[in-house]
Formats: sequence, structure tokens, C-alpha cells
Amino acid sequence: ISQLPLETCMTMNRTWGYRITDKNYKSSDEIIRTLVRAAGRNGNLLINVGPRPDGCLPAEAVERLHALGEWMRVNGESIYGTRGGIIPPHDWGVTTQRGNTLYVHILNLKDDALYLPLNGKSVKRIQMFNGKHRLQYTIAGDGIVVRLPFVPTGVDTILEVNLK
Repeated sequence: ISQLPLETCMTMNRTWGYRITDKNYKSSDEIIRTLVRAAGRNGNLLINVGPRPDGCLPAEAVERLHALGEWMRVNGESIYGTRGGIIPPHDWGVTTQRGNTLYVHILNLKDDALYLPLNGKSVKRIQMFNGKHRLQYTIAGDGIVVRLPFVPTGVDTILEVNLK
């Protein structure tokens, strides 16, 4: 069963259909992080949006879809056409991968350094995904320790690791 595709299904609020009183919508950041976590686990994300009785989408849903679309416009390369990376999911986040490019999605890190267990794979280059700022790293055991220019904050800090 582990070879079957994974799909994460979620609602934007608490109900699968439209309910006028349900205003408890997930934040845009929470939806983006759910998408990233699904991709890092080789999965797809299915987001349910219940239209109003007139067929229109609630303003809250449109706002979140817009935010997700804007995030994907900037960061979609790290999601589209990727699979879960060679580094399994951790408390700090997940990885996605396309060919020799590993995308490290940092969702929860309280430090300016990150150990990446690369199982002996060699690194050609590491850079910030947005801005392409090169990062320093040191070899440590079977992986590397990446020095970040700051303690990551925000919805998702992405590193681009080019493997040899």
C-alpha cells in the first residue's frame, strides 16, 4: 500500500459544503504549509471549497486561493513536477526533489543552522531559493550542516540544493 499515491483532503473551514455560519477558515499560511507537507510526502492536496447557494465562492475562500496562487507563482518550481525528496519529513519541514535538485522546505526551525542527512550524496551548490543567495555548509558525518543567514520565519523558507 505504501506504493499507492497519497492524497491529503481538507476543507478550508470546518464543513465540506457551504454553511453560512461557518467562518472558521484556515489561514493562508496553514493551507500553504499543508500543500508543502503533502508534496514532501509524495502526495497531492485536495482542498474543498463549498460554493454559496448562488454558485459563487465565499470571499474568505477566494482570498485564500489567491494567496495560495501567489505563493505558487513565486515558489511553484519547488512543488510542481517534484516528488518527496531523499530526506524524509522532519519536525523542521520536508524536502521535494526533481532530478538532482533538492528543495528543502523549512517550516519550523528555531536556529540558523540545519543538518541535512544526505546519505553520502555530494553537494554541488546550496542557495536560497528566492534570491539565489549562496549558502555555506560543512560536511558532518553522512550529511551536511547548512549555515543560514537568519533564523527562518514566515510560511516557508526554501533552500535549493544541487546534488552532484
